[in-house]
Amino acid sequence: MLTSMVKEHHKEQVKRKQEQEVRRKEAIEASNELTQSLVDTLNVGVAQAYLNQKRLDAEAKQLHMGATNFAKQTHQWLQLIDNFSSALKELGDVENWARSIEGDMHVINQSLELAYKASRAAQATGPPVEASTSASANAT
Repeated sequence: MLTSMVKEHHKEQVKRKQEQEVRRKEAIEASNELTQSLVDTLNVGVAQAYLNQKRLDAEAKQLHMGATNFAKQTHQWLQLIDNFSSALKELGDVENWARSIEGDMHVINQSLELAYKASRAAQATGPPVEASTSASANAT
């Protein structure tokens, strides 16, 4: 009886070891499946984050190019406005110069008119002394 009990005990131990081995393999498979599922889920998130980062990088590059072009155009506009301002200033200088020349021309015109009027008045009153001596010399 004791030997039969020992044999039964050994059989039960072997049976329990086999059951434990089966359960251990099932647990390993389940943990592998869980790990694979978690990795897949995590990879989807990582892949999505990578794609989002790629899109952000592309948009940042486009934004940088747009900002660079905007800065370039702004600089060109500022130069154009500067040139326009200088041209207006020069135009004002030319207008001022023209007014000055016009004033000088009025002064010259008035001086010539006065000289002409004085000359006409002198001719109307009679010949000047020099002219009369040369006229009398011509008469003789």
